[in-house]
Amino acid sequence: MSVAFFTLMERKVLGYIHLRKGPNKPGIFLVPFADAVKLFLKELSSPSLSNNFSFVGIVIMLIPMALWVTYPLLASLSFHKLMLIFVLAVSSFGVYGTLAAGWTSNSKYSLLGAIRAAAQTISYEVSMSIVMLSVMLFVLYDPSQQSQIPMILFLFPLFLVFSVSLLAETNRSPFDLAEGESELVSGFNTEFSSVLFVMIFLAEYSSIMFMSLLVSALFLMTSFSGLVLFSLFMSFFFIWSRGSLPRFRYDQLMYLAWKSFLPMSLIILLLITTMFS
Repeated sequence: MSVAFFTLMERKVLGYIHLRKGPNKPGIFLVPFADAVKLFLKELSSPSLSNNFSFVGIVIMLIPMALWVTYPLLASLSFHKLMLIFVLAVSSFGVYGTLAAGWTSNSKYSLLGAIRAAAQTISYEVSMSIVMLSVMLFVLYDPSQQSQIPMILFLFPLFLVFSVSLLAETNRSPFDLAEGESELVSGFNTEFSSVLFVMIFLAEYSSIMFMSLLVSALFLMTSFSGLVLFSLFMSFFFIWSRGSLPRFRYDQLMYLAWKSFLPMSLIILLLITTMFS
């Protein structure tokens, strides 16, 4: 349900960014359900030379579902001290679902999109891991954190690095090369339709919502209500970037990851460890 209304918010915001209304024919609250009915009633077809890839959509869908175990509720799993390790480990498994989706389609264009998506995800996961480690070290050793001050006031450069890395991690604009490059129709999911496409679609948007929650918990949260509020703001950030920024070239994408974000995050990690050593 959250994904359904998030897509509605995205389409309406993009509509007003482009000076148009956005979807309004079925009624404003019925648009996501009309889209769902349309997708589920479509014929499930696959190329004659492709492998049986019905399991791939399930694998891709399971990754963000497993990530939501860490949502800060009263469940015992939510307060485990190794939850950030769990987030990094599970999110890295998403690469295998993407590669499998491209490979089993038996299409060179789908495989090309899957390989590029995997390289992009792996590249930005390195910077994300270092940023998360830096934030945890700062929280662990800084005594001023007992007064519940948001991390963004101390680690604003890391906040920017982490936010932009999340755009690349979730294949969103302006880093949506895996799905929107000029020679690709829809990237690695070109051959997917009906229910299988819905699973990939749901996985992408639920991953966006979880990553918004993650960056809010690391940098912005001071209370549970603040966590919800800032998660909505970061979700809006994903939509805002899609409606405002032009798409990067692939070489620019990799240059940003390895020659800008990685050195910056390593330098800040070194400064934090030196400060509290």
